[in-house]
Amino acid sequence: MFTKLLIANRGEIACRIISTAKAMGVRTVALYSDADINARHVAMADEAFYLGGSAPADSYLKGDLIIDIAKKSGAQAVHPGYGFLSENAEFALKCEQANITFVGPSAAAIDSMGSKSAAKEIMGAANVPLVPGYHGDAQDDDLLVSEANKMGFPLLIKAAFGGGGKGMRIVENSSEVLDAIHSARREAISSFGNDKLLMERYLRQPRHVEVQVFADSHGNCIYLSDRDCSIQRRHQKVVEEAPAPGLSDALRVKMGQAAVAAAKAINYEGAGTVEFLLDTDDSFYFMEMNTRLQVEHPVTELVTDQDLVKWQLMVASGSELPLKQDEVKITGHAFEARIYAEDPQNEFLPASGKLEFLREPTQSQFVRIDSGVRENDVISNFYDPMISKLITWDESRPRALQRLVHALDDYQINGLKHNIEFLANIAKHTAFNDANFSTDFIERYGDELLTQSAVSPEQQKIALSLAALYQLCVRKQQAKVAAQASRDPYSPWSNNSGFRLNSASQHQVALLDDNHQINHLDLIESQIAGQSQYQLQLDDELITLSGELVAETLHAEISIQHLNSEQTEMGKSNGHKVSLPVSQVGDDFTLFIDSSSYHYRALESEIVEEQDNLEDKLKAPMNGTIVTQLVAVGDNVKAGQGIMVMEAMKMEYTIESPFDGVVSAFFFEPGELVSDGMLLAEVIAEVELAKTEETA
Repeated sequence: MFTKLLIANRGEIACRIISTAKAMGVRTVALYSDADINARHVAMADEAFYLGGSAPADSYLKGDLIIDIAKKSGAQAVHPGYGFLSENAEFALKCEQANITFVGPSAAAIDSMGSKSAAKEIMGAANVPLVPGYHGDAQDDDLLVSEANKMGFPLLIKAAFGGGGKGMRIVENSSEVLDAIHSARREAISSFGNDKLLMERYLRQPRHVEVQVFADSHGNCIYLSDRDCSIQRRHQKVVEEAPAPGLSDALRVKMGQAAVAAAKAINYEGAGTVEFLLDTDDSFYFMEMNTRLQVEHPVTELVTDQDLVKWQLMVASGSELPLKQDEVKITGHAFEARIYAEDPQNEFLPASGKLEFLREPTQSQFVRIDSGVRENDVISNFYDPMISKLITWDESRPRALQRLVHALDDYQINGLKHNIEFLANIAKHTAFNDANFSTDFIERYGDELLTQSAVSPEQQKIALSLAALYQLCVRKQQAKVAAQASRDPYSPWSNNSGFRLNSASQHQVALLDDNHQINHLDLIESQIAGQSQYQLQLDDELITLSGELVAETLHAEISIQHLNSEQTEMGKSNGHKVSLPVSQVGDDFTLFIDSSSYHYRALESEIVEEQDNLEDKLKAPMNGTIVTQLVAVGDNVKAGQGIMVMEAMKMEYTIESPFDGVVSAFFFEPGELVSDGMLLAEVIAEVELAKTEETA
């Protein structure tokens, strides 16, 4: 076993590798870019070296520099994690040539699986089932269009050297083929530096089932459970589980043996994943092999009770596999949900910003969190926007799923957009509970999953009432501090009790909500058994509130009385006690209720309500690069028509016209960088043109 390991990665996976290496007594070397100077993985490692600028090309993709640092630091091995250089055959070869152990397969094995088309040929020769398609080297437009028409529709166009859903296009008919080819090529060359494409028949409702394989240098190769990764958006996995539900024992063995055959066909060593498409008739087809550790490896670890990173380090140092095939035992069920900084309500656009507030579920034998961030860390737009991976385990699928739901309810983030509520909606969905899903699950139920996030009027009232109570608790704390600093701390003029001469104490609270609505609330205070109690009327309901703020948690009791119903003793009807985490940043604060979050701003004075501005749709949704202009200046366009394409975080986004009109200007050319919020183009609305013509 080597004594020092360099991790050629960042974030969550770097932290994950460092944890196991330390447990094995191996010293660790971290790397960092400008954006990661104060990152968690840097703090965890025994030592760290600076790479360069924040962009991956200036830091984590600089293979030669990384090898030089490995030599300088005395590291005998390099672990590439996933992403970046993990499947770069040239980097693996240079490590071998420098006499540095690459924790992964050989450069030859990576190279053979690096091209999806070449991989298909190898798998076909090894009798691994394949989906019909075109994987040839000839790539001219006419040939690809011809092959597509022969193959039939729907079909899937894929970047031959791609992954993560980038460079993929689903084509429904022949009229879409050429545009899809051009778009996939642009994204492929941008993301992977190679625009080669392959095409294959698109299965309408397949499941994505993959098999974890492991091989050593002594000829041993086994499979460790299977995983279902069907819950995807834009071909990127969102929720994974192990083992894949609903598979017969015979089918599991058949898929496992096919995965081992795939690994042996390329003399594989280390951890790898063979991905299959599973059709409704239990037919399965080879999709690709990932020659690295997968993001979702923790679910396999929990059901096998094995540390796969430990296995990687053992195999890389020349040891045999710890288990033989008949010694692999599967116990219970596990789920993984990927917590992303993104906006599900805005086409899942990646988000960046500071984690102003971060409270994770309590970890135990049932709940695990793999994370590379801490509170107040910044999610950068230079890298994948993953915040963490939430993994749960229990003895059965229903119990493990219940653990996931509860853990998502206990996960609180503030400071940027995230997908926790969306994930909770998936976990609670009937079809998901019944394991009735395929790779189009999010597409099929997307509207339902997103509208479930819409807050009901009753929920809004409860959240608004608790927000008002929180404000009063804050004021009371502030008054107490002010009174202690006052010359006369007992003066009624020094407190914030809502004191009124010869009348009940009354408080006014003004809160701006996420819908840009200003809520003016009047609360009447009374004393019940020495405790402040507040009454608030919203529509036809009288809401009674009491509670206290302890650190960052609001402990409250709320009861709701319908005024048109029979009167009951105040405070005794349907009382409900809750404890809610609260995040406060300046005048903005957030209440966390179950898996939902409610954002408000405390107002001191009247604020003019913001109005929606249609022209905001012509602004850059985030930092990125202009790819192409789809129309020309002077062209007539319709509302919703694409007028230009920009790229951000290796994904393409189409900027659409907000209304019918004429394109009057583009402010940026293809290849130019743009910042979040910049106006990209100008479209003159038809109504404005009509006014101009009338004036003329």
